[in-house]
Parts: sequence; structure tokens; C-alpha cells
Amino acid sequence: MESVALLLRADGRLYTKNADPGMRVYGERLRLFDGTEYREWTPYRSKLSAYLLSGGKNMMFEMDSDVLYLGAASGTTASHVSDLVPDGKVYCIEFSPRTFRDLVRVCGRRKNMIPILGDATQPDSYRFAVESADVVYQDVAQKRQAEIFASNMDAFGAKKGMLCIKSRSEDVTADPREIFSDSETVLKRKGFRITDSLELAPYEKDHMMIVAER
Repeated sequence: MESVALLLRADGRLYTKNADPGMRVYGERLRLFDGTEYREWTPYRSKLSAYLLSGGKNMMFEMDSDVLYLGAASGTTASHVSDLVPDGKVYCIEFSPRTFRDLVRVCGRRKNMIPILGDATQPDSYRFAVESADVVYQDVAQKRQAEIFASNMDAFGAKKGMLCIKSRSEDVTADPREIFSDSETVLKRKGFRITDSLELAPYEKDHMMIVAER
């Protein structure tokens, strides 16, 4: 059993220390390790968990990191990020009003999660609510994913980030690996250094996690 900060690996699974003891977000299993409650972080429900369990080595979050989370959906992965940054904030940007209602319920129980109804393509529209960001984490299903990521990194002064590329959202007919390569090229042209890139199969088909720094 390996414990790294608030992230724990046991029995081939991944867990985060539960910031809201006794409560589940999406039906995940709760377990006690040395008297402390952890939540199982399911890779089939979270691309960040899939990245880590697929061999990803670059964990960008510190306990006091302020994270701009683009595409927070109903808060599944964002709640695990919340566990990992108990002394920081997670600014959760979500575009869909219906999904946002679920996100608000999750954020209501976690003091460091801030729900923001907004469009990730327009970072100026939520600048009023986001002070700054140490890390940008993006998981949005639309075109120009690398450009959206770069514009938010610039807007909020973040020096490091993680971008989940969904190839079918860029072009359903293209070879996913061409999409991944093109996305890395866009980031490099904008001055980013790629520190890791990893496809997420078998957990997620045609997805890649790109880790970048400035």
C-alpha cells in the first residue's frame, strides 16, 4: 500500500482522502485505512483516475493549489480534486444548466468547490469569480480543445495544467492519434512544454491526457 499526500493506492485501486466523511458523490466505495476514510476513485468514471492508473506520473496538485476545472459536469472528478487540495480551491466551470444543478449539490457540501455556470471558450465571462489559478484541468467535449486550454492558462496565469483530449469531439472521422499529435503541436506553438502524454485505453477509448507546463 502506497500513500502519497492525500492520494492512496491499495489493492490495485486508487483512493482519495474523503473531505466529506461518510458521504459519497457518485456511489463510490468508502474504505478506512489506518482510521482515515478514503473514497475509491473509479477510472471508468474519471479520466484523471484513468490517467494515474494507466501509468501517469505527473500529478499537478499540491494541498494548497487553486484549480480551474473546465468541464466539471456533475462533479465526479472535481470532488476527488477537492479531496486532493484541502487548503486550495476548485473553481468548477460547467456549461450545461441541467448538469450544473447536480454540480451545485456536490459543491454545497465541500467548502473548497466553487460552482460557476460558464462557457470555457470565454474565460473573461467568469473572471469575476476566479481570483487566479495554479493549475488548469480541462475535460470538455468540443472542438479546439487545445486552444481553449491555452486561452484559460493565459487568462488566469497558470503555469501548469492537464488537458484531456477527446479525439471524436474534434473530428469523428480522423485518426485519434493525428488529433493527439495536432493538439500537442498547438500547445508547443503557444509556448508550452509537454511533460507527459498518455492514452487512456482501456478505460476511455480515443482519449489522451496531456500534461503541460510553462
